[in-house]
Amino acid sequence: MKLDLFNKQWIDIVFEGRNKAYGAYELRKDNSKTTLRALIIGAFVFGLAVSAPLIISLIPDMSNDNAALDQKIVTIKLPPKEQPKDLPPPPPPPPKVDQVKFVKPVVAKTEDIVEEPPKIVEIKDKKLGDETIKGDPDAPLSVEPVGTGPSVVEEDNTIYNTAGIEVKPDFPGGMQKFYSYISRTYTAPEDCGNGKVFVNFVVEKDGSLTDIKILREVCPGSGKEALRVLKSCPRWNPGEQNGKKVRVLYSLPISIQSE
Repeated sequence: MKLDLFNKQWIDIVFEGRNKAYGAYELRKDNSKTTLRALIIGAFVFGLAVSAPLIISLIPDMSNDNAALDQKIVTIKLPPKEQPKDLPPPPPPPPKVDQVKFVKPVVAKTEDIVEEPPKIVEIKDKKLGDETIKGDPDAPLSVEPVGTGPSVVEEDNTIYNTAGIEVKPDFPGGMQKFYSYISRTYTAPEDCGNGKVFVNFVVEKDGSLTDIKILREVCPGSGKEALRVLKSCPRWNPGEQNGKKVRVLYSLPISIQSE
């Protein structure tokens, strides 16, 4: 007997004497139907996927119509148009004054002179212009009000540095006398040793010393004593900038020699 694989009889031959209720027999029996069904479904899905762009392009776009329908019409009431305000009348023209035409003097030959410049007597107490005008002697004299100008002059409280000041502040009699004053009035703390106390301060416009700061001290208490001495110091000669007294920041060391 010749076996035909496309004929379902071979399935009965294979499963002869076996349990045909087993699932493999049903799968072999319905294999041709399942294959044909899968082929048809696959061909349909493939054709649908290929023609999808064409189908989408043929569908009318309703989004714009819906958007136009969803827009709400709002009525806006415009404010009334402002009426132009009455402008003040223009000021009257200034009264005419005597004016003499000014002719620019040039170097020329005598026969080339067309118009001579006015004499000094003619332009005395008169206004010069492009043409000669006869003024109105009966016109009222109007004088514009003079401004008062700033009533208060702002004071310069800038603190200048000694490096860029025109006139540096100085102790009366020179710095040698200042250090002599320090040596007379400064009392070094016990067991302090020798060294320098660095201080800076502001020499005010009146020569007084303010904003005294101790930058470095030799021993505890040496800076406090330097602060006391500087507070009782006589007034200095203040610094100057542009001919005016100004505030100047001054820095110096104070040498300490313990007895």
